[in-house]
Amino acid sequence: MSADFWAGYLSGAVSIAIGNPLDVVKVRLQASGGSQGVEARFQTPSNLIKGTAAPILGYGALNSLLFVTYNRSEYALNRALSTKDSLWATWGAGALGGLATWAVSTPTELVKCRAQLSAASRSSWTIAQRVWRTEGIRGFYFGGVVTALRDSIGYGFYFWSYELATRYWPRPENGPSPHHETLKVLACGGLAGVVTWASVFPLDVVKTRVQTQPEMTNSLHPRAGAMQITSDVFREGGLRPFFRGLTVCSVRAFIVNAVQWAVYEWTMHKLGHGRELDAFVST
Repeated sequence: MSADFWAGYLSGAVSIAIGNPLDVVKVRLQASGGSQGVEARFQTPSNLIKGTAAPILGYGALNSLLFVTYNRSEYALNRALSTKDSLWATWGAGALGGLATWAVSTPTELVKCRAQLSAASRSSWTIAQRVWRTEGIRGFYFGGVVTALRDSIGYGFYFWSYELATRYWPRPENGPSPHHETLKVLACGGLAGVVTWASVFPLDVVKTRVQTQPEMTNSLHPRAGAMQITSDVFREGGLRPFFRGLTVCSVRAFIVNAVQWAVYEWTMHKLGHGRELDAFVST
């Protein structure tokens, strides 16, 4: 396996373990109609770790696929465009990486969101078994189109904003130091996470609503698609419901992605494929 595969897997698993409690809050805010307070949605502290198993297992694999596809695509695009480190190539490679994760991210997101919204103490495994029994393999890919759209756009901005931020991060007069490079990776990684979610949050709201609809009991009452959900959300209160939970999501995104990029860069260096961050990873 390549270095970026393992760096992606490790950084993805670690970041999800850290950020899952705030992700539970985000998903419940998105799925609600806004009539209940946040406190009412969390009767016990254990609710804040609901749905952790699915994203830790799935997101590790997803992140591996993401970084491997991104790195290969960026190289190919820069070569095709006869450019070096083009930010257009960076965005395009990120979008391709996000699209490549669709096969993993759609079922992972579906199981995670349903587990987080489950009133009973149902594990990710229990949710997955029920989907398989009642809907088969197709059930895991319900909401796949909007998920693919969210991921391709979001990851385009994810890598673009990280590269842009690292390029314009001020350089100290005395040269890089461990403290400076550590702060650089954490700050730029966190910023990339916030930019990413701000760019696709309305799509994520629609995705969450689509995937967490009640199970279809008969063909006369099919579940709504993304366009119908979008219309329903808009009727709730205009544009405001599309951004419900964005503050919580931004806090989570900064923390999670600061850690993710730090773990990724450190792991890549340890595996002999580090970038220009020697002062950072030497600590």
